[in-house]
Amino acid sequence: MKKYALAGLFAPLLFLVTYLTLSTLRPEYSHLTNAISELGDVDAPYKWWWNIFGYGLTGLLITLFALGLYRHIKGQNTSKIVLVSLALSGILMTFSGIFPGDFEERSSPTMLLHTVGSIGSFIAFMIAAFTLPIVLKKHYYWKKVTGPSLALAWLSILSGFLRSGDMPGLGQRLGFTFYFLWIAYLAIKALKAPLPGEPNAIENHSQQNSTNEL
Repeated sequence: MKKYALAGLFAPLLFLVTYLTLSTLRPEYSHLTNAISELGDVDAPYKWWWNIFGYGLTGLLITLFALGLYRHIKGQNTSKIVLVSLALSGILMTFSGIFPGDFEERSSPTMLLHTVGSIGSFIAFMIAAFTLPIVLKKHYYWKKVTGPSLALAWLSILSGFLRSGDMPGLGQRLGFTFYFLWIAYLAIKALKAPLPGEPNAIENHSQQNSTNEL
């Protein structure tokens, strides 16, 4: 599980480093008005650097982390929903890197496919984020993660209201921030988590109550 957790930690770092590096190389780029995907626009000077590292590899790392997380929380059908949706969020992020956005021709095929990947990745994340607490509350170690993970998911949604007005880029960046904080938080917890089969790994409420009665 440790290597999967490290993938979850490295994904936000890779995204952040790539974003800061490439946005710095473009003095005209605005963090408040430009979309993040414009770093990988079809006419952007470093588009493949962004699409490969910013979206492509980051998405694959998220998918790898989803597989590792599933190994810790598996045991019921709901956990499969978390696996599939979180893995799909990563895959669709990679997909949006394969098809760069075209912000000058928004009806172009590549822009439409890019949009499908971007929006689909967020929707899949939402499914994972709001399904995960159902699974976590039945695990002795993981149940304490429920509150913070839900808070980050809600903040990611609420940040969308800031995407209108004169600074649409601010809301998008906050949304990405809470998305990656959610992944990083779970990855940190996964690094400290007991392996399946170890004490406190998958104890549910009834097991805990039985212990208390003894």
